[in-house]
Amino acid sequence: MGIDLPLGRDAAAVRRRIEAMEHVLERSFVIPGINRPVGLDAIVGLIPVAGDIITMAMGAYIVWEARNLDMPKWKLWRMAGNVAFDSVVGAVPVVGDAFDFLFRSNTRNLGIVRRHLDRHHPETRIIEQ
Repeated sequence: MGIDLPLGRDAAAVRRRIEAMEHVLERSFVIPGINRPVGLDAIVGLIPVAGDIITMAMGAYIVWEARNLDMPKWKLWRMAGNVAFDSVVGAVPVVGDAFDFLFRSNTRNLGIVRRHLDRHHPETRIIEQ
């Protein structure tokens, strides 16, 4: 596929894996006409029950990877709360599908991880163009 993700537990490797998962879940495709990026979270979430469970598990993977960075427990709980909130509201038929399109818990969690890494592991910082 051309994606080469590192396997280590170092901060740079974890950051790249979390960024890749967030991209897949939140920004994989662009909806033509409105140029709105969507990912598997919104698409798979259209499948009743199973889709919400799958996207919740994928969001929980980001929290698990953040645990490998020895992040404070309160940040991990906040990230888990984002995933849980997204999953609970996303499970509501029709309204939840629209909510998944607008509320990006994985992007929020990536922001928490990035702020932590930029402060505690500045060597992992990537200058975005």
